Amino acid sequence: MLAQRKQQGGGAITSIRDVVARAGMTFAMAGLLSGCILKADLPDPALDIPGAYKADRNNNADAPPSLDWWRGFKSPELTALMEEGQRVNLDVAAAAARIFQADALARTAGAALLPSAGLNGSGTRSRSPSGFLNNGAVNNRGEISTYVASLNASYEIDFWGKNRDALLAAQETANANRFARDTVVLSTLASIANAYFTVLSAQDRLRTANENVASAQRIYDAIKARLNAGTNSDLDLAQQESVLAQQRASIPPLRQALNLNINTLATLVARPPESVRITGGSMRRLSVPRITPGLPSELLTQRPDIRQQEATLASATANVGSARAQFFPTIQLTAQGGYQSAALAALFTPQSAFFNLAAGLTQPIFDGGRIQANFDLTKAQQEELLQTYRKTVISAFADVDNALDAIRQTTDRLRLQRVVVSASRRAFELSEKQLQAGTADIVTVLNTELTLFQAQDALWQDQLAWLQAYVSLFQALGGGWMPNTTEPAHAL
Repeated sequence: MLAQRKQQGGGAITSIRDVVARAGMTFAMAGLLSGCILKADLPDPALDIPGAYKADRNNNADAPPSLDWWRGFKSPELTALMEEGQRVNLDVAAAAARIFQADALARTAGAALLPSAGLNGSGTRSRSPSGFLNNGAVNNRGEISTYVASLNASYEIDFWGKNRDALLAAQETANANRFARDTVVLSTLASIANAYFTVLSAQDRLRTANENVASAQRIYDAIKARLNAGTNSDLDLAQQESVLAQQRASIPPLRQALNLNINTLATLVARPPESVRITGGSMRRLSVPRITPGLPSELLTQRPDIRQQEATLASATANVGSARAQFFPTIQLTAQGGYQSAALAALFTPQSAFFNLAAGLTQPIFDGGRIQANFDLTKAQQEELLQTYRKTVISAFADVDNALDAIRQTTDRLRLQRVVVSASRRAFELSEKQLQAGTADIVTVLNTELTLFQAQDALWQDQLAWLQAYVSLFQALGGGWMPNTTEPAHAL
């Protein structure tokens, strides 16, 4: 249905303000009508949330991870790197830029819910050829001037919620980008912690390798002295020389690993390697925070990747509602009002005012199946994101269980490896004393020597795996958790 009114003379509307007022009332009523919106409900993921983690033997939540969980390792240098990484990491900065992009797209989508208005002004001067008008009459004036100043406005009544759902989809996409940034931050922090611990591990292994070189050199000198005395053979000396060379050859890869991880840290804090100085130290100086994983249901509100997938699913659901609304009629309101005159001096007079009001309804009848195909596409995308959301949640539970199991297993392995190192050192010291006394079998000395060297290096690697297991747990839990404010405050 199309309704249109035109002014017949100068008494209908006295000024452009009347046009604006009438159009505003029309658009306000249209906004009230647009409250009837058809929305698709968020699909049920049908997840079986366990009551506790399989690998959590304590089943309590006494000490959930704090927001600054890295401070629990008691390393000021690590804390400084973590805080710098949050501020300057380039991946985090790029993720933040994507948030601004999504917010801008959301504002663009929201513009469809508001009227659009424009101000037009024009002036034309024309001459008819040969002094005649188009109807054959004589044009006495010869030239005609026309001046127009008008305000145009249009509004689409969002009766079926198409534009509102499109706005909701854009807003949920912006929320997903915020959680995506949190995921990048968490991944960056975990990478910094793992790289820093690897630097400490390389330093510890380097110190141990140099100590092993000194021990191997000492055994080599002892065997050489016995060779000069005629109590050992060249074969014994060659075997020990091979052990000594092997220990020396293990040092360059450790130095390379040290430099590689320092450069990795430099990249994570957005600085060139030349400007980064890592003091390091030893893994022995680190503490590990006491942490319990809480309940699996709490993970759904803590892990940013789960929240990201949830927001993405909500966006897809809103897109389904917007696609469904395209099956229904589109109602468009337009208004135009202003002044038109042949004389510039008489332009802004009541007699020169005009206005147009129109309402249009468009109902799609046949479009070759385009609307139906678009609706089917959005439904399929929603189903895909639903399954992705379910997989993300299930994988999150598995990540926590794996991290808890890794902590338990690496703790046991580290304890047992310390026993191996202690026994290997005692055996080596005894064999070295026997060598000095001239009663040791060279094969026994070589075996105890290599066993100790390998056990010491394995101990540092186990210590690294133990620390990184804690980092994996923090990452699996979604980083630090906000403190619980539901408990009543205790009076001081």
